[in-house]
Amino acid sequence: MTLKVSTVQFQHRAGDKAYNLQRIAELTRQALWEGSQLVVFPEMCITGYWHVPKLDAAGLQALAEPLSGPSITAVAALARQLGIAIGAGFLERGADGALYNAYAVCLPDGAVHRHRKLHAFEHGLIASGDRYTVFDTPWGIRAGILICWDNNLVENARATALLGAELLIAPHQTGGCNSVSPHGMKPIPVEKWTRRHEDPAAIEAEILGPNGREWLMRWLPARAHDNGMFLVFSNGIGQDDDEVRTGNAMILDPYGRIVAKTSAAADALVSADLDLSLLDKCTGQRWLRGRRPELYGILTERREGNLGPLEARFSDAPTRGG
Repeated sequence: MTLKVSTVQFQHRAGDKAYNLQRIAELTRQALWEGSQLVVFPEMCITGYWHVPKLDAAGLQALAEPLSGPSITAVAALARQLGIAIGAGFLERGADGALYNAYAVCLPDGAVHRHRKLHAFEHGLIASGDRYTVFDTPWGIRAGILICWDNNLVENARATALLGAELLIAPHQTGGCNSVSPHGMKPIPVEKWTRRHEDPAAIEAEILGPNGREWLMRWLPARAHDNGMFLVFSNGIGQDDDEVRTGNAMILDPYGRIVAKTSAAADALVSADLDLSLLDKCTGQRWLRGRRPELYGILTERREGNLGPLEARFSDAPTRGG
């Protein structure tokens, strides 16, 4: 049995929901034309992303919507109309009044599955979610969602797999970030993006280099391989406020192999037929059977120096004593 999926990289416009929803509709129709049953869009692609840290409380409230608001309602209607599942990110106003970096997967039967980012750092007024999101699909496998930094913490991918996920939907806004690590990502000069047509080699080097694909390859395949899951990575591309996203939309199999990818410096979509027979007895799923949970109590203990997601993401304090 196979499942055809598409993953998208596109450059959203900050705060321009109408434009972003239009691009989602256009690229969804492209995915449908290619025969896909699921199309995955980036984190917060409906609202825009990196301008959000600069908004005040009123600006955040103006941007946010409930899950039942007009944006996800429009995506859900498109999914029903076209008969394809669509995942897209937005800024959610919860029934509790809190704001969340959220992601909705809208299925053709009208079901909507929402994940709230577990490690939200975009703004002090954006709360982190408190539960994993794993759900049944029409394709005979369970899917999970982890948003951007959620994927960097290995426990989250493992927990999602233990809840039965065999397909991980992984929307991001990454690349060109200002890491405090000397060998982590660094900012990409915006002029390399604005001059991408005059000097395509310069932006291609960033997309494929240590600020882009090279960084992803240090860890992303391991999330799929170690947990026996297909992984669908979606990302922004191009200038996002004062940073440059590096795209690299890709699809990986449960052995961590890349089965579809792009390095385009432009909006792009890639698709792949997932061979679901690869899941049976793949390395990660066999490793899951060999776990010894009685040894893992330390994973649930808080360590001295634990920080919240916002503090941890931007802290330059030492992580070791002495």
